[in-house]
Amino acid sequence: MVEKIELITEWIKNSNNIVFFGGAGVSTESGIPDFRSDQGIYKKQYMCNGRNVSAEECLSIDFARQHPDIFYDYYIHEFIHPNALPNRAHKVLAQLEKLGKCKAVITQNVDSLHQMAGSKNVLELHGTTAVYSCDHCHLQYSEKQVFDLLKKERVPRCTCGGLIRPNIVFYGEALPSGVFEKAIDYVSKCEVFIVAGTSLNVYPAANLMNYYLGNKCILINLQKTPYDDMADCVIHEKCGDVLTQVFEKIKI
Repeated sequence: MVEKIELITEWIKNSNNIVFFGGAGVSTESGIPDFRSDQGIYKKQYMCNGRNVSAEECLSIDFARQHPDIFYDYYIHEFIHPNALPNRAHKVLAQLEKLGKCKAVITQNVDSLHQMAGSKNVLELHGTTAVYSCDHCHLQYSEKQVFDLLKKERVPRCTCGGLIRPNIVFYGEALPSGVFEKAIDYVSKCEVFIVAGTSLNVYPAANLMNYYLGNKCILINLQKTPYDDMADCVIHEKCGDVLTQVFEKIKI
């Protein structure tokens, strides 16, 4: 572990072309549950019309449109974490950007914690819970506007009558236009590629591993991933622990 920390510290210290790609494990230290661990939200079942519904079904676009009241009940309980704050990993990445080292943060998360920590160039592959739009006319709404509506009704409706939905990528939908292509461009041109807090089981996001052309890929995740063999340095520890240790050494 010590040797690996020394190695990746040297890589990061000597590079001004770093790209970070993270998943749900980056935000668990902020109190936001991940998806696929034993305590993840995919292990939970949700009751709908007398039957248990999986998270994948609740988060499908067809289900959200057919059962918007149940979707919103699920969404508020499982996806909205008003007290969550950026953790050590988010803060280190923001500092690396300020130093001119981290060129982009690519995230599968929808919680906007990277932006709250100060990162400016964040590519949100799966959208965000900070913005909402009408499923019919596409008029945009803020989170505050939506939650004000939810105080009165179980389902927020647009002035046109359409369903107001969070701007996240539901199952059955494509990624936001252009964002994946932009992520590929950053990954293919970077010198140091840090991948953290992701099982690398969700596609097309996991395919980003195949676009890295360098020899300084750092993979940080508590569990093994299908791409461990492709990384140049693998550490099975918490992302926040590793990045904090590295940043402390860089500052010396």
